[in-house]
Amino acid sequence: MMGKLVVLMITAFMDMVGLLMILPLLPFYAKNLGANGLVVGLLVSSFRVAQLISSPWWGRFSDRYGRRPALLVGLTSSAIAYVVFAYANSLWLLFLSRLIQGAGGGTVSVIQAYVADAMKPEDRAKGLGWLSAATNAGVALGPALGGLSTQLGSHAAGLFAAGLCLVNIVFATRYLTESRDMAEAAASHRGRFRSRDAVIRVVSHSGEPASRLIWIYAIAMGAFQGAMAVLALFLNARFGVTEKTIWIFFTYIGAISVLARALVLGSAVDRYGEARLSRFGSVLLACGLAMLPFMRPLSNPQAVAHALGGVLPVRFVAVLPYVPLALAVALIPLGTAFTFPCVTALLSRVIPSTERGLYMGVQQTFGGLAGVLFPILAGLAFDRFHELPFLVSGTLVAGTIFLGLGMDEYLKPRPKAEAAPAA
Repeated sequence: MMGKLVVLMITAFMDMVGLLMILPLLPFYAKNLGANGLVVGLLVSSFRVAQLISSPWWGRFSDRYGRRPALLVGLTSSAIAYVVFAYANSLWLLFLSRLIQGAGGGTVSVIQAYVADAMKPEDRAKGLGWLSAATNAGVALGPALGGLSTQLGSHAAGLFAAGLCLVNIVFATRYLTESRDMAEAAASHRGRFRSRDAVIRVVSHSGEPASRLIWIYAIAMGAFQGAMAVLALFLNARFGVTEKTIWIFFTYIGAISVLARALVLGSAVDRYGEARLSRFGSVLLACGLAMLPFMRPLSNPQAVAHALGGVLPVRFVAVLPYVPLALAVALIPLGTAFTFPCVTALLSRVIPSTERGLYMGVQQTFGGLAGVLFPILAGLAFDRFHELPFLVSGTLVAGTIFLGLGMDEYLKPRPKAEAAPAA
């Protein structure tokens, strides 16, 4: 069981490194080809749109034909997209690379379903937490490698990412085994929902546990991504943070996210359970978002340092104005670390295994749609009132707590307990 998870973590880590090698460079490539801000925004959104459209299809494909082939096909499409990106000499080729990569990026739901297949129900939140810790580590490493590769030439970043993807394909082919009994999957495929049916059911039967969990995930994900979209603008206006220092905050958020998922999530799930911990995570996320508008620099950090006995190093006195902000910001990655893996684990437990890939794909579709809409709305709100995006996001996340009430009753042992496959 742990062996499969480690292999999957390595696969997800390498995949995320390749993606984040490309993403920070995209605006510069597009600008050199004559794009304005709107076109750059469309390029960024095109990936998410293709991903949210393809996610349910990938999930259904993996339910019918297996997680392993779906993942390998998705990785192959990413490698093709990186090569197109490397040699793109027009905007339409950049769009093509993003659409190909986004369509292959629908395998996020496949990876989540793979973890759910391979882990016992009570261990899924921990497994998903470890998986997301690996992907967050890739988020931290990818931009640095992408920046270094540009010094080798204009094609280097794309080709390096494609090469890394090919290595990942070979690794997954060699070490990643199928997580499902495909004979059972084939026998149970007849009469199951199509992707469109599942999407409609989430809307028309919002009171069902699976639908409630998907709405919790989508609203929280949209609120988080909307706030992150305007965070740099807010920090610049309120704290004077610039493009040269903004990385500190995003690295800080990423580091807390990795540590919380890798070191805290597992023991917290054992102690409190997924349902209770997901609600606690929503409280932390809502508080962190709602507190941001009220954070201001300390007016006299020297006086604070003097009150503490004058024992603080000079360098620490310089960062004292940001301490209240750092405490509020820390609640955001802590909240996401507890909310998203637990909600996904809960979803895997309230749906049958034969529909697991499908519904996790639907979850990614709703989360992806929120990830497209919320940043746009947050930007419009920020132009009118700087604090508004964070207050609205915090309120929406707080509302999801009520959607999660009573979810514990769906986790009671069933007459025939679902067993995880042997490692």
